[in-house]
Amino acid sequence: MPLFIVHHRHSPEACPARDPAQGAMLLSHLSRPSAARHGVLIKAEAVARGSHSLFFIAEAADETVLQAFLAPLRHAGEVEVTAAMTCAAMVSGGGCDRRPVDVAAGVLNPADVCQDATEAGLLIHSAHPLNCETSVPDLAGGAVMPNGRFYLRNHFDIPSLDEESYRLSIGGLVERPLSLSMRELHNLRAESLVVTLECAGNGRSLFDPAVPGEAWGLGAVSTAEWTGVHLIEVLERAGLRPGATELTFRGADSGVVNGNGATIRFERGLSLDQVRETKALLAYEMNGEPLSRPHGYPLRLIVPGWYAVASIKWLTEIVVTDRPCGAYFQAEKYWYNWVRNGQAERAPVKLMNVRALISSPDEGEELPCGETAIRGVAWSGAGTISRVDVSLNGGPWRAARLVGERRRAAWQWWELITRLEHSGPLAVRARATDMAGRTQPEHAEWNRLGYGNNSIHSVTAQVI
Repeated sequence: MPLFIVHHRHSPEACPARDPAQGAMLLSHLSRPSAARHGVLIKAEAVARGSHSLFFIAEAADETVLQAFLAPLRHAGEVEVTAAMTCAAMVSGGGCDRRPVDVAAGVLNPADVCQDATEAGLLIHSAHPLNCETSVPDLAGGAVMPNGRFYLRNHFDIPSLDEESYRLSIGGLVERPLSLSMRELHNLRAESLVVTLECAGNGRSLFDPAVPGEAWGLGAVSTAEWTGVHLIEVLERAGLRPGATELTFRGADSGVVNGNGATIRFERGLSLDQVRETKALLAYEMNGEPLSRPHGYPLRLIVPGWYAVASIKWLTEIVVTDRPCGAYFQAEKYWYNWVRNGQAERAPVKLMNVRALISSPDEGEELPCGETAIRGVAWSGAGTISRVDVSLNGGPWRAARLVGERRRAAWQWWELITRLEHSGPLAVRARATDMAGRTQPEHAEWNRLGYGNNSIHSVTAQVI
């Protein structure tokens, strides 16, 4: 509904609160239940002390409905009504002087999803398309991240798909092309996997010199329990024809890239061998709940161990082919581009690099002298975490204790219990090593698009 700001003012002599009966009447009229009966939703209200002014924010079907509700206030003084929009609508629309964004059919309103993300406590990078990360201290807690605080990465508007009419089509080099409803997918054998997803650009803002792209901090990573159907089982139902070696996945999200006029779909590819190795999942639930629309409702691909660009949301089509996917986000984006010994080199973004993050203490946090716990999470796409080492104030590396169950594709909690004997600055550093023998570097190798930054994490706190 449209949003309005209401300003009521009156003279000191005519202040309705001077008359207990009139003041009580207005208070009752402006209550939220009373407003709702008049078709008005009051979001917030306040009286400016000493100025005889009342302000409130309200939603109504239109200004006519609101003006009818405001009749008692007009009897007591002047009323000014101004059309308004939320801060999220202003940011997603490009400024206070812009008209609200015209939302195309079939996509979610950018202002609404941005507002939801803001209220959930996510750190907004862009509102249109919506990109936001989890604050690193919020990573502390259970084995999984609550759905509302799970980071979001989008390239286009968020589609609004209908489960009843939704179909997943599987075609190309198959014996039996399929068009599967969600009911049919739910009737197949379900599997649940705890999997960490990380944006390939996580940590991009820490590269020096700076690189283009979303300037992620360190919170574009989260973990969830995903429930769905193993992709390979669905492909076997379709029957793979000779020569079938590659898959192209198409999401329902689409838009324009690099200023070109043509609209493209978000597409990525995997080989059949990669699907088998990763045990890729067609997921319809996240932490025991149906996928939310921002996270891919009603169906998304989950590719354990790989950077999250491979885990396509709003999946609608799978095409089986005999050649690698050549789509824009496969061929042009998500490649490491280096210059080594004067020669240009490139490699595709695939497995997540090994990495540890310090969730406690937070940057700048004050800690008392005495026993304290240094905690965080670590993960890798190449295998489970074998160890995490912590260094305090440049001292020797000390092995942290790994906490909880070890899962190949999910992050690992760790902690180091130590004593802080002296007040002053405390520099904490953490590095992880995985079972494949990969260890975090001091500084990740710079690359042109800022992918895979897994430099050793450091935090500076203060001991008091």
